[in-house]
Amino acid sequence: MDITKENIKYESVSRFVTDNYKTAEVFKKHGIDFCCGGRISLKEACENAGVDIQEISNDLEEAVKINDSSVDFNRMSLDLLIEYIINVHHKYVAENLPLLKEYTKKIAEVHYDTNPELKDIYELFLGLAGELEQHMMKEEHVLFSYIKNMVDPEKYPGGGGCGSFGSVQNPITMMEHEHESAGEAFRKIRELSDNYDYPPHACNTYIVAFKKLEEFEDDLHKHIHLENNILFPNAIKMEVEKSQ
Repeated sequence: MDITKENIKYESVSRFVTDNYKTAEVFKKHGIDFCCGGRISLKEACENAGVDIQEISNDLEEAVKINDSSVDFNRMSLDLLIEYIINVHHKYVAENLPLLKEYTKKIAEVHYDTNPELKDIYELFLGLAGELEQHMMKEEHVLFSYIKNMVDPEKYPGGGGCGSFGSVQNPITMMEHEHESAGEAFRKIRELSDNYDYPPHACNTYIVAFKKLEEFEDDLHKHIHLENNILFPNAIKMEVEKSQ
């Protein structure tokens, strides 16, 4: 679907979400029901919600843009890599946890009779959400702060108290263990959801929840890759070099 076309206003709300689940966030933001009430046209939905159709069209166009990054993370300084991880991946997690908790809870309640596994998916994600919130806080206030202090003590004073662990390897080992735990939780979610394959009777919220879970897992893989394979090894190497 080309969102820039003039006649797009006559397409149904549910069509937008079916074609690109990212548009669900736009409809939620503007108070438009994309699930049970999604059969009406975008024009009618905007009129009912008192929303300017041009404003929502701009939001929809922005939502479906592809973010294609060609950054060479291996050449990026560690402090800038940390800022990237915080501003892209930590921000993504923080913004999407509440939405996914809401959606997974809703479909577990509505579809439990036909799909009881949704309750397990919701509980797994709820536990994962709490762990990720604590995990990111520890990274940002302790480990990341220490690494940035190693990069430039004058620019980043303090160091987050990570030195009390003896070596940066110790908190890194803890973070990597928590990464493994998050990966295992998503492995179970993927298995329970049959690789995010929603059934024929799935409503739009069900579909969006599964597509968002898959997107979340994909972002988490990229997030963990940047830390485990680039940031952490280079931080260990830097600490060793500075101690010589």
